[in-house]
Amino acid sequence: MTDLNDLTVEKIRGAYPDAIEEIIDFRGERTIVIKRERIVDVCRLLHDDEDLAYNFLADLCATDYWPQENRFSVNYHLLSLPNNHRIRLKVYLDRDNPVMPTVTGVYPPANWYERECWDMFGIQVEGHPYLHRLLMPEDWVGHPLRRDYPLGYEEVQFSFNWRDVQARKPRPTR
Repeated sequence: MTDLNDLTVEKIRGAYPDAIEEIIDFRGERTIVIKRERIVDVCRLLHDDEDLAYNFLADLCATDYWPQENRFSVNYHLLSLPNNHRIRLKVYLDRDNPVMPTVTGVYPPANWYERECWDMFGIQVEGHPYLHRLLMPEDWVGHPLRRDYPLGYEEVQFSFNWRDVQARKPRPTR
């Protein structure tokens, strides 16, 4: 269904000529990189257009590309149920100011996905109706899926270091 991929790009370029930053085709999947300021407009266009009918937000997730300048990306996986076609929209966000507009007005289930992006990555969502922690406790400090988040871990025990690992394990007192 590459025709629908091309039609999608044509419709976006026709309505918002400045919206597309890049088009990536990889293994039969198309990703359209959209400017942050235009993501809501593009989502509304893809949702409301009768020819495209991307009426289902299958997923919304984030990626941390630390230490790059465009540190975060938010990926919108859209599905057109009438056309049985998928497309991915991607928005890159600043390292110092990771802020994106909410798409809950177009896709109401984005509420949960956007909360997860904020909770795990610290990406602020402008206009979100209820931006609170979703997975972590309310008093949690930080965002655990950021690549610079400090790891707390236990050293893996092998045959060469088992004595050292066992010596550092806490033992119950009697």
